[in-house]
Amino acid sequence: MNRRVLTILLLAFVIAGACAFIVYRIVGNRLSAAKPIPTTSVVAAATDIKLGAILTASNLTTVQMAGTPPTGAILKADDAIGRGVISDLYAGEPIMENRLAAKGSGGGLAAIIPPGMRACAVKVDDVVGVAGFVTPGMRVDVLISGIPPGQQAQNAAEGIQARTILQNIQVLSAGTEISKDPEGKAKQVQVVNLLVTPEQAETLSLASNQQIKIQLVLRNLLDTKTAQVPGTAMVNLFTDGAPRRPSSDSRSRRSAPEAITIEVINGSKTSEEKLSSSEGKQ
Repeated sequence: MNRRVLTILLLAFVIAGACAFIVYRIVGNRLSAAKPIPTTSVVAAATDIKLGAILTASNLTTVQMAGTPPTGAILKADDAIGRGVISDLYAGEPIMENRLAAKGSGGGLAAIIPPGMRACAVKVDDVVGVAGFVTPGMRVDVLISGIPPGQQAQNAAEGIQARTILQNIQVLSAGTEISKDPEGKAKQVQVVNLLVTPEQAETLSLASNQQIKIQLVLRNLLDTKTAQVPGTAMVNLFTDGAPRRPSSDSRSRRSAPEAITIEVINGSKTSEEKLSSSEGKQ
């Protein structure tokens, strides 16, 4: 091989090696000069933890977080043990103060009820419960349907009526409980717990009787407006918006003539005669 070519190749290798050495020294100096990012040990969930559970030592672990931990992060396991979970936790998730109930309040559903509010249980079936899509945190409207008291005797043509009694109600929990049918046999019943005010709890209590059907209507979480819903009756489904005809009972009451009493004096005798309103006008 030509000596000139060998000389050029040798110089190229020397220059490349020198450049690589210089780059290595520069990068190494910068890395050694950089300060290590401090980490903080915070308490985290060791496994998935469901709402209402009471934390124990076996539920907890620790994870390292770079930089300053977020406000509300729990740094000591003793600050979390024995407290109720008010929102589902997932494995490896750092536990925050706002995800746990106050110390001493225990666990279960009662721990997540805000002051001044109540949890009211409503029995529903799979269809009424929006086919199983009613889950904790969802918002629903509560509808009732049935025949108003005394409707059968006064105005049977109205039939079944539907009304929206509550709107934008938060769902606390949804599940099943064991109940008994009229024959005494055990059966599973879908139960939804709603977060309501004491006044709304009274309304739900009156609606939860055997003659009224309750239905939950799922709504968008961002839709907080209260709609003005007048309600409707079964007969309106077949009138196409036309005014309803009065019932036969009301027509008969209006067509019945009013009686007029006339006192007739004939000498020493007094008698009374009753005439219809049409006869009196004649």
